[in-house]
Amino acid sequence: MTPMRTRNPLDILFIGGSGVISAASVTRAVERGDRVTVLNRGRSTSRTLPDDVETLVADVADDAAVDSALGGREFDVVAQFRAYTPDHVARDVERFAGRTGQYVFISSASAYQTPPSRLPVTESTPLRNPFWQYSRDKIAGEDVLVRAHREDAFPATVVRPSHTYDHTLIPTTGGWTDVARMRAGKPVLVHGDGSSLWALTHTRDFAVGFVGLLGHPLAVGDTFQIMGTHTPTWDQVYTWLAQAAGVDAPELVHVASETIARALPDVGPGLLGDKAHSMVFDCAKLRALVPEFGTTITYDQGAVEQVAWYDAHPEAQRVEEALDGGFDRLVEHARSL
Repeated sequence: MTPMRTRNPLDILFIGGSGVISAASVTRAVERGDRVTVLNRGRSTSRTLPDDVETLVADVADDAAVDSALGGREFDVVAQFRAYTPDHVARDVERFAGRTGQYVFISSASAYQTPPSRLPVTESTPLRNPFWQYSRDKIAGEDVLVRAHREDAFPATVVRPSHTYDHTLIPTTGGWTDVARMRAGKPVLVHGDGSSLWALTHTRDFAVGFVGLLGHPLAVGDTFQIMGTHTPTWDQVYTWLAQAAGVDAPELVHVASETIARALPDVGPGLLGDKAHSMVFDCAKLRALVPEFGTTITYDQGAVEQVAWYDAHPEAQRVEEALDGGFDRLVEHARSL
């Protein structure tokens, strides 16, 4: 068992801080007693941060605005949730070198070899995704940090989350459009045969693992994946979502992922490059440093939370007409075979 560490409060900068993954981590850090500053555009309305969080307003894509907002401040930890390209990561290395004891980059589990050659996936699984540019850019960002740590001792930690959700992010292909279809008695599209396994992690569970790494001396210079042990099939995910929406027997129509990708190009990269394959992960490396991490919220509970939030916020119930029409065409084609 890992001994408890005594620690002083940390000065932590969250770049982002109000998103699906980051907001719960901000709250967790505040509850732990850390001094938290967030830097973002200040536009989020669906997530409320604790009152004692300091907010700096700047567009993270505007280097001059970020530098002006930060001034010459230093932080014990910088947690970067909003870097998506290697150029952005390289600018961060230049900006924060000598100004932080730990720089944490949010990469992605979609960076792993896709499809994986063996399960479970660990941090040593090769990084290669030929389907999704988003994933390749995350890999390239990691490469920048590996070089910076190796050559200049830049204090980088890489975190790879899988599919992390909160009350707003419905994990199915259509999101709220799928809920609307089920409530209207229409069939919903499920990729493949619906039996592939998918790791879904509630953001509050993610926050336990993530914040546990902040300021941990053994996390610097290393990589950690953070996702729970909850791996339902996609059929189960859609069924739980339907039940939360008051639909007891949803009609699930199965269509090959490649067929969906051809018919719905906007959906294709994320589907073929991530969701189409069974993904099961081993987080022993994380738990060795953060033994309190684990799955406490499963998606049958998460789906209830999501539908309740959307029902209380009708302005968020947006049906994507183009996607809805594409689903209709794919269902009709599948039925004609």
